Amino acid sequence: MTSIYDASGKCVPCTVIEAGPCVVTQVKTVEKDGYSAIQLAFDERKEKNTPKPLKGHFAKANTTPKKVVREFTRFEEGHKKNFGEVLDVTVFEEGEFVDITGLSKGKGFQGVVKRHGFGGVGDATHGQHNRLRAPGSMGASSYPSRVLPGMRMAGQTGNARVKVANLRILKVVKEQNMLVVKGSVPGANGSYLIIERWS
Repeated sequence: MTSIYDASGKCVPCTVIEAGPCVVTQVKTVEKDGYSAIQLAFDERKEKNTPKPLKGHFAKANTTPKKVVREFTRFEEGHKKNFGEVLDVTVFEEGEFVDITGLSKGKGFQGVVKRHGFGGVGDATHGQHNRLRAPGSMGASSYPSRVLPGMRMAGQTGNARVKVANLRILKVVKEQNMLVVKGSVPGANGSYLIIERWS
């Protein structure tokens, strides 16, 4: 993240995103595929690291191999794209709102204090020790004699698909295919995101 100053001189926190160029590598239709969608590819990939079937797929679209391929089923009919067409940041406008989806930072296996904000048992409980960050009672006794599903416990934290809605585009840098959006987006530096117009 970084920050910029707006017209009134207020410091606004923002994130800079490289958004394109993306190539339309496939156009699916209801007649041929049973549903309507477009497939976009992004980020250059080495030829030697690309499987032969993917090489042929990208060659049909007259483009070099790409690392990321994503399919979009929701788009307005008036904005339908053609096979082999290249999309860049010019499809977005300053001031409009977008939804951004990504994979959140993975934090590994974490306890209940970090994962769910539990207070821990603490050190004021009748001489117990090494219990500062323990989960405490699970709540099940002779009935139902099991831990109920959905109980908040320790486990895998982060590394999940997260959508942040309603982020405003502050600036569109056409020369470098950069978007500057207000606020933070999910994921670490260099991770891939899906940007959709807010509706």
